[in-house]
Amino acid sequence: MLPVVVVHGGAGHIPKERSEKSTTGVCSAVRAGYAVLQGGGSSMDAVVEAVTQLENNPSFNAGCGSVLNIKGEVEMDAMVMDGKTLASGAVSIVRNIANPIQLARLVMDKTSHVCLAGEGANQFARSMGVPEVPLESLITDYSRMRWKKNLEPGANPVECQMGKMGTVGAVAVDIEGNVASATSTGGILNKMEGRVGDTPVIGSGGYADNEIGAVSTTGHGEAIMKTTLARLILFHMEQGQSVEAASDLGLAYMKSRVDGLGGVVTVDPQGHWAARFSSLQMSWAAAQKNTLHYGLYTGEHFTQSIDEPR
Repeated sequence: MLPVVVVHGGAGHIPKERSEKSTTGVCSAVRAGYAVLQGGGSSMDAVVEAVTQLENNPSFNAGCGSVLNIKGEVEMDAMVMDGKTLASGAVSIVRNIANPIQLARLVMDKTSHVCLAGEGANQFARSMGVPEVPLESLITDYSRMRWKKNLEPGANPVECQMGKMGTVGAVAVDIEGNVASATSTGGILNKMEGRVGDTPVIGSGGYADNEIGAVSTTGHGEAIMKTTLARLILFHMEQGQSVEAASDLGLAYMKSRVDGLGGVVTVDPQGHWAARFSSLQMSWAAAQKNTLHYGLYTGEHFTQSIDEPR
């Protein structure tokens, strides 16, 4: 069953013309993460590699495809967590950084803190030699068009958010049975300056514990935070539920209690995995036993050899 890596490219509704790109993107990210695991790398190395690939793909709301805040600027959040020690690192409201997930890992590895925000996170990045990139390099024409559209009176950015793949994330189990989680996002469309969502919040945007499993979430951040979705799912797994049943229970609670839609990727230390969502779509992919699994709509599950081109 081991190793295994599962990624998501965000929950929501993807326009048809963009859905192929998001499926291709998650498949290529999961392959990159799986290659790390096959080479003997750790689950942490694998999830960071997979999410880095998604941050570098403008089809996703993370890194260079991030949505814009009310001022037309990019502010990004990211988090990593290591199930072996519960070590974690997060960054929030970071600007001018191509790969916030790598900065989150540096927070975990190089500081005694868990989360750095805003200018402090950027100062830390500079001290670590992380190059800053121009703001323009993180803004796509698509993001700018959607920002302008949602400045109009009567626009509903939360509803419109579902037209762009949301947060990206990954979970993995390596050959030693260590689990890890990584999540990264540009946030929600036309958000207030300084808004922080679920992604960098431990237990909401993700969680990893070798004794239970790992989860990475996507969806409406405020709803995910109110229900601490990642930890809630792991609680159900502690109670004996399977990865799939626990994921469904967590998502159902979020829908019934706060009317929130979202999606998750979940693994247990034995290598069982699930990709579940209550939204219309979620692009996801998994790699295990040299097989690539992927899907976009509810009930969709394609498989092929990992070596076949997708």
